[in-house]
Amino acid sequence: MSDATTQPRSNTSAGTISGATIRAEEAAHFGRLAKDWWDPKGSSAMLHRLNPVRLQFLREAIDLHWAGDIEARQPLAGKSALDVGCGAGLLCEPLARLGADVTGVDAAPENTAAAAVHAEGAGLDIRYIAGEVGSLDLGTFDLVTAMEVIEHVADKSAFVAALAGRLAPGGLMVLSTPNRTPQSRLLMIGAAEGIGLIPKGTHHWDDFITPEELDELLGDAGLDMGTPRGIGFSPARGLHLSGDLSLNYIVTARAR
Repeated sequence: MSDATTQPRSNTSAGTISGATIRAEEAAHFGRLAKDWWDPKGSSAMLHRLNPVRLQFLREAIDLHWAGDIEARQPLAGKSALDVGCGAGLLCEPLARLGADVTGVDAAPENTAAAAVHAEGAGLDIRYIAGEVGSLDLGTFDLVTAMEVIEHVADKSAFVAALAGRLAPGGLMVLSTPNRTPQSRLLMIGAAEGIGLIPKGTHHWDDFITPEELDELLGDAGLDMGTPRGIGFSPARGLHLSGDLSLNYIVTARAR
């Protein structure tokens, strides 16, 4: 649901790098989490629970997009993948194991450093770069992902345009983000951040984006958005793919 009274934080605040989508205060916040990003019981525990759900959606999307063999262990073999806002590599490493040649980009150098160390320890060849995706000479990729990122950027339109510019012809983009609803304000910020399931200050509800708004942004960048799937939560099932978009959702996008 859209809230016409909600105004996102200014793109020209003191915490914004001039002409960039990165908010310096956001990068610093996540950089401080780098040291225990891979600890499933640490400050990023919720991401560890979320990752299998995202990967389930991704695997289905990959198989549908490239009409691949659903039994294939490496459906991304021979393809390149870019994960924007990669953190310390929680998604990059599974993408590499699915066969992709993976590049991860993050605003916080602490995160890409931690990601590189972890990938080396896991025997995975992943390229990590700190910086803003729109200002880096990266080329194009068959798969572009940006999970739980767009709600943190200063200029959402410029960010989506930068993602679109990294998508190779015939490629697939996948994004996930919280929805701006009363439910997400209550549960993701009031409850989850309040009791420490998510580090306090991670989210700003005014910056959450509705599916309708994301569809418009993608359209402006020349992309068609697929049908969103919700990422819901219940005590019995934990985090799971759902028809309920009120908390969080994940979508595909393709060039027109």
